[in-house]
This record gives sequence, C-alpha cells and structure tokens, in this order.
Amino acid sequence: MSDITLVMLGAGESTRFGLSVKKQWLRIGHTPLWVLATKRLASMHPFKQVIVVAAKEELDYMKNFENYTFCKGGSSRQESLKNALKHVDTPYVMVSDIARSCIPQALVERLISSKTCADVIVPVLRIHDTAFYQDSPIAREDVRLIQTPQLSRTQALKNALQTKTTFTDDSSAIKANGGTVWFIEGDEAAFKLTKLEDLLKLSCLEAPANHSFTGSGFDVHAFSKEGPMMLGGIEVDKKMGFLAHSDGDVAIHALIDAILGAAGAGDIGDFFPDTNPAYKGADSTKLLQKVLRFVRNVGFEIHHCDLTIIAQTPKIGPFKRAIKERIATLLEIKPHLVNIKATTTEKLGFVGRKEGVAVMANATLHYYDWTQK
Repeated sequence: MSDITLVMLGAGESTRFGLSVKKQWLRIGHTPLWVLATKRLASMHPFKQVIVVAAKEELDYMKNFENYTFCKGGSSRQESLKNALKHVDTPYVMVSDIARSCIPQALVERLISSKTCADVIVPVLRIHDTAFYQDSPIAREDVRLIQTPQLSRTQALKNALQTKTTFTDDSSAIKANGGTVWFIEGDEAAFKLTKLEDLLKLSCLEAPANHSFTGSGFDVHAFSKEGPMMLGGIEVDKKMGFLAHSDGDVAIHALIDAILGAAGAGDIGDFFPDTNPAYKGADSTKLLQKVLRFVRNVGFEIHHCDLTIIAQTPKIGPFKRAIKERIATLLEIKPHLVNIKATTTEKLGFVGRKEGVAVMANATLHYYDWTQK
C-alpha cells in the first residue's frame, strides 16, 4: 500500500478568473474540472487516500460525482491545507491545485522517486528572459518558478503551517520553518489556470457537452389572515398571506426546487431548512438569488423556466406580466424565457375551497459554455 496521500485544493472563489462560474466547476464534456484534475492525478499512483478540499456549500453536491474524502476549505489556501492535513495519516503527502489540470505523469513520477531527498520536493521552471526585482536586474539563472504538485513529509508540513505567517505554497512554509527543499524539473504542461485566457493554454481540456437539464418543482401553502401575500416576487394581496416559515412565496419555492432538480442538487429544504430560525420570515427572492449563485458557481446557466399557478383566489391574471418580469430579473434572463400560466381547480379540492395556492414549475439549465467567452 502507498505511503502517500493526495490532497487536491479547490476551495477558492476564482475571483481572478473573470467568469460567473468557478473554474473548478467548468465542464469538460460532462465532467467538472475538479473531477478531471483529481482523477488524472489519482490514476498516476496508488495513493492510500485522496482528499478534495472545497467550499462548504459545495461539499454535499460534490459527493454526487466521486467517492473521495471531502474536506471543508478555509479562508485561504493555507487554512484549507491545514484542514486537509487533519485527515492525513501517511508519512508523505502530495498537494496539488485543481487549477493545474493537465499535469504529466512523468512529473508525478519524478516527485515520487525523489521523496526521500528532502522535507519537500518541488517542481520548478527556469526562466529564459531578463528579470528585474524592483528597479534592478537579477541573475535569471537564480530565478525559479515554483509549481505544484509538491510532495512533502507530512509531519514537516504540519509543523511548518503552525504559524500566523501566510505562505503561498508548501515549500515556502517548510523552508521558513528550517526544513529542507529539493528541486526537480517542472513541466510547462503543469500550467495553472488563473485567468480566462489561460484556458487556451491547456490542451487536455475539451468543450462542455451540449446538453440541457430539466427539473420540476411543486409547492403549496395555505392562506393566512396576515398579509402581505407574495407570489413570484410580487405582492398580490395586502391583507391575506401564506402560512409558512419564510414569506411563503409558493411560486418562488416551486421554482427553486425546479432549478435544483435540473442541477441534481437536492431541494429547497436541503438549502434552507424550516428548522433554521435564520429563515424565519425570509424573503424568498433572496433565497432564489442564493440558489442562482450556487448553480452558476457549479457550472450551469439557466435557459428557461415555466410556472403554473393553481389558485381559485386571488385572481392571477392581472399579475402575470409583473410576475414574469420579476422572475426574469431575478434569474437575469430575458422575459421571453419565463412563462407564467394560471389556472383554477374548478372549485375542487383545497384550492377550489380557497384554502391555499399550489404552483408547479419547470426549469431548464445547460452547462456554462466557456469556449464562447
């Protein structure tokens, strides 16, 4: 059995990337980038354990894709790594960034074959251009560009990170703590995806699959004598409202479930449980915006939605246009991509008895096409 654990870091917010989707969730075919990068590295050595570090709100969703050990990230790369190291019990740990998705096997083999040479083994690239530091030239033969993955003695890395000083990689921390560093030849192919234009430099990436994903949602709420009544983000009655933990906007709730269904991400109760006092009286449009942010982060765009509002009262017709435009604004899509239908139950059932309102919703998503950006 291997004495090395693989840690893949992917909890960043991708603030420098310049797209609405997080780079770790770009689809390569149907495969998220973090899965592609992790599977590629994991296939190059029989690691004892593979740990993927990600944002807290994405952890459950990630478990739909692979059976790795998942770990909550921190506010920085260093904090994320410290969290991961709590799960490492092997003498050695290899740490890489998910943004380096095309790492060659030869580089991994060079790392592993050198593991006993120092506390941390580091791939480096030499520079061939003239280099300045501040206002003065420096000897370019003394300059090295540091890459990941890096292979460390686990205890040496744990010890080095027990500090308030922030380091941008493992070798800097170990060196500052008095540890030894061994350089090996890096590889241009182990390029780190940082900005949008970097996608053109990664030859192992293919375009996202051209598929659409449809989800459905259904919700119902009984009337309350306390208003106002919110429906589709619009106030439709001042005196009467809905019995609910939040503001009871049954249309928004059904739409949230449809969107989450299309993304394969559960339901509204998973994200906003009614046992959580934080959502007491919550504005449902704010919940929808949080869900929209989530599905975008994990690689989707909303293409279309269709809602059927089933109500004997109030009359929905006068509000259909306003609801359509409000939902389009919330989803940041054109109004013609939102359809609102209204019907009654011909006085049958609880809706027909004017006890509440039901809504059915459908939403269509597709992968964010980064090749067109």
